[in-house]
Amino acid sequence: MARTEKSKELNSTPDGFDDERLEQAGRATQELAVFNAQLDTTVRAVALQIGYQLPADCTDPDLIQRDISANMRRSVEACLEVGRGLAVLKAACGHGNFIARLDVLGIEPRVAQKFTQVAIKLSNAPTSAHLIKAIGNQSKLFEMMVLDDEQLEELELTGQTGELHLDKIATMSVKELRAALREARADAAATDRVLEQKSSTITQLQKDLSREIDPQAVWSDAMRSLNAHVAAHRNTFVESVAALDVIREKVMEQQAEPGAEAALEAAREQIGREIAEAIQRAEDIVAAVKRKFEITLGALID
Repeated sequence: MARTEKSKELNSTPDGFDDERLEQAGRATQELAVFNAQLDTTVRAVALQIGYQLPADCTDPDLIQRDISANMRRSVEACLEVGRGLAVLKAACGHGNFIARLDVLGIEPRVAQKFTQVAIKLSNAPTSAHLIKAIGNQSKLFEMMVLDDEQLEELELTGQTGELHLDKIATMSVKELRAALREARADAAATDRVLEQKSSTITQLQKDLSREIDPQAVWSDAMRSLNAHVAAHRNTFVESVAALDVIREKVMEQQAEPGAEAALEAAREQIGREIAEAIQRAEDIVAAVKRKFEITLGALID
C-alpha cells in the first residue's frame, strides 16, 4: 500500500517541461532565425554594394576576418580588398564587437577607418588596374583620398586632373605626390570659385535683362545696368585675348634641357593648337555677333 502511494507521488512531480516554456523557447528560436536572416541580408547587401567577394559565399565574421588577414599579407595593392572586407566585417559584427576583431587583426580603428574610406571612395569611381598600378603603394593610396570623386573619375578616364598626370604618379615620392595633390585641390577650389562667380554674373545679367524698360526714360535703371554689363564684358573679352598672347610669349621663352628639344617642340605645337582653336572660336563668335549687331544697333552708329 505504501509503495502505491509513493508511485503516485513520483508521477505527480513536475518534470520541468510544460507547454508555456516550450512555446517561449519556440518564439525565441524563431526570433533568432529572423535576426540572423536580416543580418545575412544586410551583410550581403554591403558586400554587393562595394564589390567584396564573400569568402565561400558566407557571411560568417570569422571567415571574413581570416580573409582580411590573408589580404593583408599580400601586396599593398590588396589595400582596397582589405578596406572592403573591413566594411563588410563591421556590418557582420554585432554592436561593440568590431573593435575586438580589429584588435585580433592588429589594426587600429583609425587605420581601419582609412582602409574603409579608401575602398568606399574608389568603389564609386570607375577604377582600373592601370590606376591602382600607378598609385603603387599604401601611403600613396591614402594620400590620393584628398581628391573628390569627380577628380578621381577624371584622372581615370583622361589620365589627368588639373596638373596631376596619372603617368607621373608612379615616379613621384609620397612627398611630391602630397604637394601635387595639394595643388590639384587648390586648382579645383579655384575653378569652383570662378564657375560660381561666372554663374552669379550670368544670373545677374538675366535679372537685368528681365527688367521692364520704360520707353519714356531712355536711361532707366535697367538701361544703366545693361550698359554697365557691356563695359564689364568688354574688359573681360580684352583681358582674355591679351592672356592668350601672354601665354604665347611664355611658351616661346622656355628653354629645352639638352636632349629635350623634341619634347619642347611637341609641347609648343600642342599649346599652339589650343591657342589657335581658342582664337578661331572667338573669331567665329565675334563674326556671328557682329552680323546681328550691324543690322540692329550698329545701323544707328555713324
